[in-house]
Amino acid sequence: MKFEWIDLITSPYILMFLAIATGLLFGKVKFGRFNFGVSGALFTGLIIGWGIYRFGNHIMAQGADAEGYTAASKMIDAGIISSGFFKLSLIFFVAAVGLLAAKDMGAVLKKYGAKFVVLGIIITFVGAGTTYVATCGANLLGLNSNVYEVAGVYTGALTSSPGLGAALETAKDHAEEFIADYSEMQNESKDQVLKVMDPSGGLTHENTPEVTEEQVKTYVANAEASVGIGHAIGYPFGVIIVIFAVNFFHRIFKMDVNEEKRRFALEMDEARKSVKTKDIPDGPFNLIAFSITCVVGYILGSIQINLGPLGYFSLGSTGGVLITGLLLGYMGKIGPVSFRMEPKSLTLIREIGLAFFLAIIGLRYGYKVFDALLGSGVYLALVSLAVGILAMLAGFLIGRYVFKLNWIMLAGAICGGMTSTPGLGAAIDALESDDPAAGYGATYPFALLGMVIFTIILHKLPII
Repeated sequence: MKFEWIDLITSPYILMFLAIATGLLFGKVKFGRFNFGVSGALFTGLIIGWGIYRFGNHIMAQGADAEGYTAASKMIDAGIISSGFFKLSLIFFVAAVGLLAAKDMGAVLKKYGAKFVVLGIIITFVGAGTTYVATCGANLLGLNSNVYEVAGVYTGALTSSPGLGAALETAKDHAEEFIADYSEMQNESKDQVLKVMDPSGGLTHENTPEVTEEQVKTYVANAEASVGIGHAIGYPFGVIIVIFAVNFFHRIFKMDVNEEKRRFALEMDEARKSVKTKDIPDGPFNLIAFSITCVVGYILGSIQINLGPLGYFSLGSTGGVLITGLLLGYMGKIGPVSFRMEPKSLTLIREIGLAFFLAIIGLRYGYKVFDALLGSGVYLALVSLAVGILAMLAGFLIGRYVFKLNWIMLAGAICGGMTSTPGLGAAIDALESDDPAAGYGATYPFALLGMVIFTIILHKLPII
């Protein structure tokens, strides 16, 4: 009998279920009156992801003859957990959330619509502004920050995959244009270019007065890679920030959640009177309707909209599936297919999707988080925290004290402005209500548009 124990412990299925089981147990632990709930899967996933990555690297360092080398190599190449699992769990979660929150979508848009547009733009603008100030501040302090890594941190801290796509495309164009003027640059600018080209510091303006064609290609490739590194470090910190915010903002700002729910119910009762809705009863779970929601949403999210000089914009799988779920659920029925399903089944799918999604985030980014905290990425980690905290605070303060939004809608709108799907899950879990999803879905598209625009602008601004 032969037992391949390394194959077993590096299996994505073992890792995911282990992170979920331990995370849900951790989520039940009470810290005063607070517990993390399903968000606990993120934190145990981070720890397990960090440990298994170190273990896999240790085996690979021993060479191809080491026991378990093939399994470890396969795991590392996949990023611990394949991105396919990540996207599938995300689609299941947002489809269920959209269908659950759909009934009152018309009333929500009529009551709060324009406010969501403003919040989506403000949150992404403040995040971009914080990123730019942090980059200039680092240079003034002599840190010679990598502008591409910091741009990646911006998209990571606001957990935006479409923003990452825009950052990668813009980084390539910016890098090609920027390095073309290398010979005419000041020495400080040359050193910044050479740091991207050779992070070890071996190249300086003294020993590299001109750059070769091969070095230009290296610079462009490293610029794109730097965006990815910044995003990978910023993403988990962005998730952690928004989870803490939706769980603690009501305590910090002394809001009574029960009173906020009562206020929300009254506002929605008033809004429903002016909106005609079809009275379609909830039926049993319909796999055909659920699958149609996922297919149509995925196609919608894949459509690229040309914004001229700003490049292309798309909703991505998250935005496409969520908005499709909200629209189809609001319509209720198309021919014989009903999109109104009993909440119990959709809630179960939502919980399963969210648990897997959070666990996979932790497993895929665990090593980057601890690597940042232990040294090499401390600055980027701090920038991501500043970007996430200030962007969320701006959204909260304006939404609460200028627009006078109740916490139920505002929690969803903030998560939408941050384009944070795990934040939405935490808000639903903390408030024990699917209602924040309507605010999330209404804010998300405008936040994505703002994210793409401000990501491009970040590369165009001069760095002090």
